[in-house]
Amino acid sequence: MIKLNKIQRLLPLLSMAAALLLFAPGCMNSGGNDIVSITLNPQGQNAIKVKTDILCTDTVDAAVEYWPKGQEQQRTTTPLSAHRISHTIVLTNLLPEKAYEYRILTGHGKDLYPSKTYTFNTSGFPVWMKDMFSVVCPDSSVLPATFRKGYVMLTRREDPGVLFLLNAKGNVTWYHQVSGTGFKVARFTDNNTFLTLLGGPGYETSYGDQILELSVSGDTLANLKKGQQDFKQTIHHEILLNPNNEFVTLCVEERICDLSSKGGGKQDTVKGDGILVLDRQGKQVWKWTVFDALNPLDDKNILKEKQDWMHANCIAFDKDGNYLISFYNNGQIWKIDARTGKRLWTFGKNGDFDLPATALFDQAHGLHINEHGELMFFDNGVSKKTSRTLSFKLDENGKKAQLRINTQLPRENYNERMGSSYLVGDTTLLQCATKRNTVILTNFDGRFLWLLRTGMSSYRASFIPAERLAPYIVQPGY
Repeated sequence: MIKLNKIQRLLPLLSMAAALLLFAPGCMNSGGNDIVSITLNPQGQNAIKVKTDILCTDTVDAAVEYWPKGQEQQRTTTPLSAHRISHTIVLTNLLPEKAYEYRILTGHGKDLYPSKTYTFNTSGFPVWMKDMFSVVCPDSSVLPATFRKGYVMLTRREDPGVLFLLNAKGNVTWYHQVSGTGFKVARFTDNNTFLTLLGGPGYETSYGDQILELSVSGDTLANLKKGQQDFKQTIHHEILLNPNNEFVTLCVEERICDLSSKGGGKQDTVKGDGILVLDRQGKQVWKWTVFDALNPLDDKNILKEKQDWMHANCIAFDKDGNYLISFYNNGQIWKIDARTGKRLWTFGKNGDFDLPATALFDQAHGLHINEHGELMFFDNGVSKKTSRTLSFKLDENGKKAQLRINTQLPRENYNERMGSSYLVGDTTLLQCATKRNTVILTNFDGRFLWLLRTGMSSYRASFIPAERLAPYIVQPGY
């Protein structure tokens, strides 16, 4: 990986700004329309998003339509910015190092009138980002149509942190970059926003100190940092939105315990996990900790594991709104009552459900309820050196579990830590082997259909259907 200093990182942005200033109308009058001035600038540290600032003579509605130069039939029109004198509209769905034409539409409602046509050029991707992704796809015709049209979301955890969207050809179609920190984990929410956890060099793997929510156009919708209000703990591995638009996180909890009976000290520190729910201002709404359910002294391995006891790595909502939480160290999944904090059941090793031998798993990552209402996760498979995807139909009353999906990754893609797996349609799985810098689309038999090699280790890889991102991104892969 090429390491760049700050000046080198800024060069592509400076080049882009120069290109935009060269081709944009700047403060030129629009020639009889409602427009006083138009200014184009890069949107953040980004080569394929452009921020358009439009000053008008009166309160009007505005939009921008734009297209690759000479290809007006590929025109994209932004959502309407309503009833303002000054408009800021971000252009997405752009390609790097390409000339574009655009015009401003102003007026009221559907009665919009075009400005003159202007041009701008986008810059290229930063040097370190080029050639970061490559796809192996022997036969694109066997890919599900929804996958060919949709996008894969990945995160770069190192500085500079980047949230990427790729199409099926492995082309970067959207990204958001931050400096001094990395994207540890990200979710695409039901509100069609990106909810992310950030952490700088002092935070390992999937731990962080900042919650950032972004719109598809790159606007900041929320930005909470550790130390604000009740956001005091380090959070890790997970960030969700609940139905009240509040943040649900996993947090680090510490307790001083007398471990002398186990050969430890009288004032030993045990680091465990908690669930912390924060409102959008950072005030605590609800909290639960693993210490509420277990006594560290009941764990025979507590001296060995006290620095990372249990190691929760995922939280999800069950169908009834209660929490599902997975633990790496003991190979278990718990269901927690979201109101009382009571542990309702345990799934996995020494759990409440009888599992067939083929369904026994070591560790779970990427825990969730899939589109068919099944409990689904990525099994690291440390004991067998084989990773796979598992899903179960649960009878919670009878404590029975029916194995529905059992799909192994090829041995060479064994992934002992991290990872994820999600359904793409009804016939394929998108599996992320984080430690192998690889994302694989397979059928349920494990047959390889598509493979992405990356120059980074993304904690997860998730799939976003095309319709969830339109009209901001319309760049299908095949």
